[in-house]
Amino acid sequence: MKFYKPKFWDNRSQISLFSILLLPVSLIVIIKNYFESNKIKRNFYDLKTICVGNIYVGGTGKTPLVNNLASHFKKKFKTYVIKKNYTSHLDEKKLLELKHKVIFEKTRLLSLSKAEQKKAELVIFDDGLQEKMINYDLKIVCFNSLKLDGNGLVIPAGPLRESLKSVKDYDIVLINGKITKETRYFIDKIKGINPNIKIFTGRYVPKNYNNLKKKKFLIFSGIGNPHTFYETLKSLKIKFNEYKKFPDHYNYNESDLLKLKESAKINGCELLTTEKDYLRIKKSFRKNVNFLKVDLLIDQQKKFYKYLNEKL
Repeated sequence: MKFYKPKFWDNRSQISLFSILLLPVSLIVIIKNYFESNKIKRNFYDLKTICVGNIYVGGTGKTPLVNNLASHFKKKFKTYVIKKNYTSHLDEKKLLELKHKVIFEKTRLLSLSKAEQKKAELVIFDDGLQEKMINYDLKIVCFNSLKLDGNGLVIPAGPLRESLKSVKDYDIVLINGKITKETRYFIDKIKGINPNIKIFTGRYVPKNYNNLKKKKFLIFSGIGNPHTFYETLKSLKIKFNEYKKFPDHYNYNESDLLKLKESAKINGCELLTTEKDYLRIKKSFRKNVNFLKVDLLIDQQKKFYKYLNEKL
């Protein structure tokens, strides 16, 4: 199913009429979340667990952080990444499998049981903060600096999977992207809810810029926060003349790809997308597409990992 996030979700200056009308449904979600949070939690004493999740729906940089964490900790622990088996998330599974051992089952509890069977020492969850039955050793919540908490309301009146007040139960906040006056205000807001939470910032660093800098592109993506891709390319001064946006985790069909190829040809340029999107394109067509490869660079990374080591 195609799903585009409503624009009123990110209207920080004024609450939309649509949001007001949807508040009763959001109240039901809040009540459901309350009862979920009071479920008996299950401990897994034979392995360490880190959960990387979000409150804002999509596009917060969970998977790049999971990749960073797994690359760091697999030098020390027998490490597995757990990703819940959603058909629409196969792109993220493929991306993680390029470097790491991934367990991809229908439930996270089943994945944990498999990790125990494999004698895992550390498990890193890509998403799962709302899975309240698991007592994670360390909980990290990601935000994108362009969106933060949107209009601050819970689904469907806003973009939040749970209230921002839930950060009181988490250990670390990681904010990805450019830090602005609005970001600093948001950090103060989080500190007001949880004075003990550790807050770090990060940014995306291109790995294949030299292959792209002299070309002109038609760009396209189907990701949770397409504006981040746009801003990244602008900051790198990569030339593009059109941006075609698709829903998050979109599976490109042959017709989509042929139309993109034809548009690029008419405009005298090449196609460029994200690495996640590239992995959703059928292999026979990939020769026609460039992708921007990025890594997540965590500011004060030594301090970040020192804190994680202390917690684990």
